[in-house]
Amino acid sequence: MSKKEIRVALIGHQFMGIAHSNAFKNAEMWAGAPAKIIMKCLCAKDTPENLQAFADKFGWEEIETDWRKVVTRDDIDLISIATPNFLHKDIAIEAAKNGKHVLCEKPLANNLADAREMLDAVEKAGVRHCCGYSYRFTPSLALSRQLVQEGRIGRIYHVFVRYAQDWITNPNFAMVWRFDKKIAGSGPLGDLSAHSIDATRFVTGMNFKEVTGNLQTLIRERPLDGNNPDGPKGTVTVDDMAQFLVNFEGGATGCFESTRLAPGRKNYNTIEINGEKGSIFWNFEDQNYLMFYDNTQGPQEAGFRKINATHDVHPYKGGWWPQGHGIGYADSFVIEVAEFIRSIVDGTPFSP
Repeated sequence: MSKKEIRVALIGHQFMGIAHSNAFKNAEMWAGAPAKIIMKCLCAKDTPENLQAFADKFGWEEIETDWRKVVTRDDIDLISIATPNFLHKDIAIEAAKNGKHVLCEKPLANNLADAREMLDAVEKAGVRHCCGYSYRFTPSLALSRQLVQEGRIGRIYHVFVRYAQDWITNPNFAMVWRFDKKIAGSGPLGDLSAHSIDATRFVTGMNFKEVTGNLQTLIRERPLDGNNPDGPKGTVTVDDMAQFLVNFEGGATGCFESTRLAPGRKNYNTIEINGEKGSIFWNFEDQNYLMFYDNTQGPQEAGFRKINATHDVHPYKGGWWPQGHGIGYADSFVIEVAEFIRSIVDGTPFSP
């Protein structure tokens, strides 16, 4: 029996556009997506030559520059949104109105009101929808969730979460869209902590009750041209650092921090969960492993255990490489797309 076809249009072709393209190209072969994925159209603001080169590289059949034309096409089933954040809302709503399934990169929107409007639109249209929290599909993080659900760490006391990068530590790094609140919505709070919040809720199942926080912009101006640091400057209107304390429903507490000004930290995305029976520590820079401490063992065997989450028994690992042969950053997007396609084809529950 032939597979159902899912015809996809991608809107956006920079960093996340590359990740999405690779995912759609490989989801059927590597992650068992139960459909024939047709990479129908690439849409972005660029020259025809650049768009065609991108399309040829990844396998998109056509190119377009106007997303409003794309979302109304009858030969498109799924819209994948990989644009700057301020465009997410309009594209998602129009796609839903035209009966398209929607995969939207995180952060979903620049504010809560826009996010709710987007959710209302997809629910009203009855289409499948997904926000791109790809770290959920990392086997080691999914194993963390499994251990919590099995009661292996017992009642959770507190959570410590840090996400640190260093790619903008140079004050002469050029003024790009990510520093403009109107376009990006926020700095590391939305860029990094959005992942931290989702991963914490995913693993623990706990919802936030109360939050208090601190946002700081530490480099307030950046050159408009990175090759001319003494030239005209632009004003940074987003946070460089975000810190917040959380009280969860049920009584647990949390401490969150994110920054893009941490020299030496390339993608230091960590979660530590401490509970009555044990602790879990996860670091995406060492993403094929999970640290687990069993507090029920005696002192003779006490200590953190380093679990190699690359066996077929681990979540999402089956069908990839043999045990000990890890998977990487791009692969979590492949799994995410495969699971979303599965939800479209057979109604499998999908979150977020």
